[in-house]
Amino acid sequence: MKRDHVRHLVCPKCRLPLDWDSTSAPVPDPVIEGRLVCGGCRSGYPVRAGIPRFVPVDNYATGFGLQWNRHAATQLDSHTGLPLTEERFFRATGWPRRMTGETILEVGCGAGRFTEQAAGTGAMVLSLDYSSAVDANKASNGHRENVLIVQGDAYAMPFAQGSLDRVFCLGVLQHTPDVRKTFLELPKYLKPGGHLAVDAYKRFPWWKQWTITKYWARPFTRRMDPKTLYDRVAAYIRFMWPICRWINLLPKGRNLNWKLLVADYRGLFALDERLLRDWAVLDTYDMLAPAYDQPQTLETLQGWFREAGLVDVEFGYGLNGHEGRGRRPSTG
Repeated sequence: MKRDHVRHLVCPKCRLPLDWDSTSAPVPDPVIEGRLVCGGCRSGYPVRAGIPRFVPVDNYATGFGLQWNRHAATQLDSHTGLPLTEERFFRATGWPRRMTGETILEVGCGAGRFTEQAAGTGAMVLSLDYSSAVDANKASNGHRENVLIVQGDAYAMPFAQGSLDRVFCLGVLQHTPDVRKTFLELPKYLKPGGHLAVDAYKRFPWWKQWTITKYWARPFTRRMDPKTLYDRVAAYIRFMWPICRWINLLPKGRNLNWKLLVADYRGLFALDERLLRDWAVLDTYDMLAPAYDQPQTLETLQGWFREAGLVDVEFGYGLNGHEGRGRRPSTG
């Protein structure tokens, strides 16, 4: 991280500013290894591999860290050559393509597919994840002057509340322990007039929800060792891939492949076979591994926007489920 990026950070315990611990040696720029210290409660936080760390290494998101470090570039537009993430980011947020001078908070960055898009607007991007996926994001986006990548907790983020122009959280809410609590944390960081954008998996009626095959498998797979599960998923996709190519040719064949726990994007994304299989491994693992998978109804999401007091609220539906965006009132 750049040395002066410390100005964007506060202590997640007492909310006072952090500074560098320079008692032993001058602080280099950029900082690869170092320590941040709170001027109030004197809590200390390490910087490792250029990333400030505010959470334990082992946590409920360990599986996400594994998947994103193994698929660090799989979903990046700069890797696929297609604007898949670009289109999703700007559709879900409804934000302008130039935001120079603004500061954006990304909650749940994964390997950085949306970080890449947000940074491309010229805004300062504060990109947070609970898992070691931050290391994959650092490899892809850490060279950018306008990106600060942080490993931290969505329930105790190391940023000043009421200070940010925009906050987004895409592909993450349903994977947190308490979805409502996670959502209601996000608007706290917006300045008056600031914008929020989120999405969440769609919750179907109970009888239809249980026709989704992953929910039959997850009670077993989410308890497995992440590496073991990943290896088994990769082997399963290798075995099924030529079979699923033929199934995909049938009417609703792609839907059948998903029921067979193969994340099949043929016909949706114009990717070559190698990339399609990489996406299949990644998203099949992503279905089965998370500790939490809690889809939401549109009515529930609408209620949270009202509870947070947001205005100019809009909703849509995308490939990932419900999309919602709103604005903190400029006054009051």
